[in-house]
Amino acid sequence: MSDEQNTKPIEPIEAPGRVAVPVENRIGDDVVSGQNHFISWGCRSDVGLVRSHNEDSFLVRTPLFVVSDGMGGHAAGEVASSIAVETVGAQAPAEPDDILLGAAIEAANRAVIKGAEEGRGKPGMGCTVSAVLIKGDRMAIAHVGDSRVYLLHEGRIVRITHDHSFVEELVDAGQITEDEARVHPSRSVITRALGSDPEMYADHYTLDVRTGDRVILCSDGLSSMVDDREIELLTVSSASPQAAADKLVSAALTAGGADNVTVLVVDILNDGIAEMERRRLLQRIGIFAAGVAAALLAVLALFIAFVKSEWYLGADGDTVGIYQGINADVAGMPLYELIEPTTILIKDLPDAVQVQLEQGIQVSSEAEAHTIVESYRDQIDAEKTRAAEKAEEAKSDGDPTGATVTPSDEAPEGEAAAGANAVQNSDQGQMNASVSNSGGGA
Repeated sequence: MSDEQNTKPIEPIEAPGRVAVPVENRIGDDVVSGQNHFISWGCRSDVGLVRSHNEDSFLVRTPLFVVSDGMGGHAAGEVASSIAVETVGAQAPAEPDDILLGAAIEAANRAVIKGAEEGRGKPGMGCTVSAVLIKGDRMAIAHVGDSRVYLLHEGRIVRITHDHSFVEELVDAGQITEDEARVHPSRSVITRALGSDPEMYADHYTLDVRTGDRVILCSDGLSSMVDDREIELLTVSSASPQAAADKLVSAALTAGGADNVTVLVVDILNDGIAEMERRRLLQRIGIFAAGVAAALLAVLALFIAFVKSEWYLGADGDTVGIYQGINADVAGMPLYELIEPTTILIKDLPDAVQVQLEQGIQVSSEAEAHTIVESYRDQIDAEKTRAAEKAEEAKSDGDPTGATVTPSDEAPEGEAAAGANAVQNSDQGQMNASVSNSGGGA
């Protein structure tokens, strides 16, 4: 496939105000996009303006995303990168475990070496791999080579991976700048890649991500043509992951398109933290409510136990009754229960006792209540006996009603009346004293 067949004429790329290379409907391009409740993604892979075939491969298998840049020429680089993404996809963990993700890349390295030995591809073929696995607020990263992973957080872009290349070592040593590295004659020299060393190991680490973050994976076809400042600007100004991927690929093509370029952009729509906090809040509320309910139940149980332990004597119609509880109501519900009615008429008791019975005479136990009731009964019987005896005495002295005195007991009229009242008051005082001594009291 020739470059003329693969591209459309464009304006000079270095001219001021140059027109960006459109990426839609280019021959051989590969575009994938989608989203779920937690993430959305967009990817574009392009052959560029110089190469005749695309050696890049990528994998979108949520929550796993992989970009691989093949090396080794036609029918070799694309085979190596294809084997790599296929193996990483099969070996990657289900959770964001960077150690296991790194192990999947190391397994892909062995698979690429084995593929070359078995004639699948060519000897010496190799590739880079950058992979991320995003779940909730965690992102595992594993990486080999000079493909890159960037993180855009709160409008600022940070390169997460470190290039395994000769020029990156020069940059680390302070001998050249990032801008000089992009045009250095040894910029294509890779110091670590899949396909050559069976003992190769992958860099791996885990990062926290948040809702609103944007992750960019790319082959060096982007990073070698577009600096990080422009990558940040284009990424920030794009409304969707696919729009960001398209703009970045277009920028690489506009800058010269000297290599295959693959850009995969992932947006974090929901890191799960808000839902987790909501669940924690509901859990705390539930625990608090359960504690309050338990405390209320405990208080209620204690109150019921207290009510059940209380006893009193009260009015049961015209008679005395033995009650369990408190002589009161709560929300119209009585806190007492009539346990035993009696045959003692309230009118037979002294006036003070009758008033106390209307309010309830508290006692310590049911046994004490029975004791007091029996004392009432005995006192009433004793009073009736005394009254009968006095009536009998009065009759024997010649007064059938017992209302007058005999001539032998002559006294002034006032003194006789006072004597009768004194006897009556003395009898009633004895009954009140008996009630008080037996334990009755309001």
